[in-house]
Amino acid sequence: MKTIGITTTIPLECLLAAGCRVVDLNNLFISHPNPGSLVDIAEGAGFPLNTCTWIKGIYGACIENRIGTVICVTGGDCSNTLMLMEVLQLKGIKAVPFAYPASPNYDLMKAEMEKLCQALGTSMTAAEEIRRKLVKPRFLAHELDRMTWQDNLISGFENHLWLVSASDFNQDYVNYSREIESFMRRAASRTPYPPDHLRLAYIGVPPVYANTLYQFVEENRARVVYNEIQRQFAMPEPGQDLADQYTNYTYPYETACRLADIRQQIQLRNIDGIIHYVQSFCHRTISDIIFRARLNVPVLTLEGGSDYKINQHLKTRIEAFIDMLGQSKIVKGKIKGG
Repeated sequence: MKTIGITTTIPLECLLAAGCRVVDLNNLFISHPNPGSLVDIAEGAGFPLNTCTWIKGIYGACIENRIGTVICVTGGDCSNTLMLMEVLQLKGIKAVPFAYPASPNYDLMKAEMEKLCQALGTSMTAAEEIRRKLVKPRFLAHELDRMTWQDNLISGFENHLWLVSASDFNQDYVNYSREIESFMRRAASRTPYPPDHLRLAYIGVPPVYANTLYQFVEENRARVVYNEIQRQFAMPEPGQDLADQYTNYTYPYETACRLADIRQQIQLRNIDGIIHYVQSFCHRTISDIIFRARLNVPVLTLEGGSDYKINQHLKTRIEAFIDMLGQSKIVKGKIKGG
């Protein structure tokens, strides 16, 4: 089975239909025992210090794991991927481009997927058959998400981990289904989180310091009940077919598409505040201007570079934000109660 790396979530149904083993290089990087060593590989190869850590980590993961083929998303993700693709080709790695349309468009999305299928030696018919096989693991991922915000049984980090893994289903969607089902059965017997915990949304790309961030939030009597991009990886709007499914996927498109989903989930999940994570040297950092202007709940913006744990400065800012939300909720409760 041929291994193909991906730089972000793509129509993996096309790759699986071609008999490929799909590996999300982001997950390979951040789950590494020493992710900094993969960044060192990239910087040793000449990547500038002011390049996004994720891009350098992806490159390092490719080299260390000897990935021979990579699907590089050249439209709808990181602008640095264009040059990453050229460097991979220089190193003898086959880089296949895939571009999401500039805006959600069914016909353009279908054309791009057909082009990808053709490059891999498969067909849309075969990919649609794989789509049907992925209904179960995606359903389970969304059920786990519901258990997070509605039943209050799943932590923010656990939610993040299972949903972010839906980009490649940990390289085996059958085993992913078994493992998440087993985890959910165990979680169903837990004592729910206290109802007085503040409810937070996490928006933006997954953080480089995920575990320590979510843990620290919960230590301060708050919890993340909505992980925006991670949830999108599990395809919450499957549509009628593959092209429709990836047209409904919000991450690759303009911020307005993401805003509509975020606003809906803020209301559904009774969100008190938002953590917006931005990655150093990423063009998506600029979207913070739009989110602050268009969202009607308080936003705390956190930046990540190459630190894999939250530092004291970030801890202080998170504590102050949660304290502010708590005080505001008390005041609103007194006003409402007369």
